[in-house]
Amino acid sequence: MSEQLEFYRTRAAAAKAEAEAATLINVRDRALLAEASWNEMARRVLDTQRRRAARIAAE
Repeated sequence: MSEQLEFYRTRAAAAKAEAEAATLINVRDRALLAEASWNEMARRVLDTQRRRAARIAAE
């Protein structure tokens, strides 16, 4: 697993924890949005890794 992917997943987990601990709605919403963004970035890294592996295997 790449360092970048691990970083994104760690940040998503931290944002989720922040959302769960939040008492203010706007703080919770901000943290949930951050979690979704970090998860999307992690998904993109995984997609890129899979496409790269498929391209290399096809060579």
